[in-house]
Amino acid sequence: MPHKITLTGSATGPLREYDRYVAFDMREKGSPSAPKGLKKSTFISYTVFVAKKAFNKTGLTKKSIMHEKILIQGEPTLDIPIDECPGEVGVICFQITVLPNKKDKEENESNDKKEAKQEASAAQQEVAATKQEEKPVTTSQPAANEEKKAEKVQTEVKETPVQEKKVEPQKKQITNQPKGTQDLLSFDEIIVPEEFLKTRPNPQKTQKVIDFVKRTGRLDEPLTIEKGSNILKDGYRRYIVAKTVKMDKVPVMYEYQKS
Repeated sequence: MPHKITLTGSATGPLREYDRYVAFDMREKGSPSAPKGLKKSTFISYTVFVAKKAFNKTGLTKKSIMHEKILIQGEPTLDIPIDECPGEVGVICFQITVLPNKKDKEENESNDKKEAKQEASAAQQEVAATKQEEKPVTTSQPAANEEKKAEKVQTEVKETPVQEKKVEPQKKQITNQPKGTQDLLSFDEIIVPEEFLKTRPNPQKTQKVIDFVKRTGRLDEPLTIEKGSNILKDGYRRYIVAKTVKMDKVPVMYEYQKS
């Protein structure tokens, strides 16, 4: 059976276009430690060959491929001419995925925090304004007090259906999602740890999830996210699949921090 290989990183050279495929060079560090008496390996250069259809689906361009971090899954080959394969190892790509950018995540997180603070301050102002309106006016007439009590009862009755209406659309937002879904988040809100980015998802299992999404229009299970920090705890393969098929939002369930 052919050997499978997974690479992560950015292109180190310009994109080269051919008839039905494109090629570019990548570089990865060798083994961090070698047995005693053997020389440690440094960098290994690769030349990746990708079908044009698969490459165009990623949205990458000649300029962006030099800056975006990508995940390559494929197998090594020795059948490529030397002039087309300047790298030490040629790789036939079966799947190419654009990985999220850390800088974009940090900017989105800071923006989300600012928006949350603005919403919280606006809510506090509204609460303060309603409290001022509800303060009773001192009067010596008992009839006026009874009228105010009646007005409060009417306002409470009016507010109850309004609150129920606000809850209904939230329930509709998580319908048609996998069992256990607690919320829907966009990719920019999810933080993927470095140890996940270094893993190599099984291509066959990944393809099964892709086929499920194409058939049903949703993921088979929600992603597990740490409550508060939005750090991905489980479901990296489903995260990559959702990113690949360009889903707007992903279903998540929360894992609370241990106190």
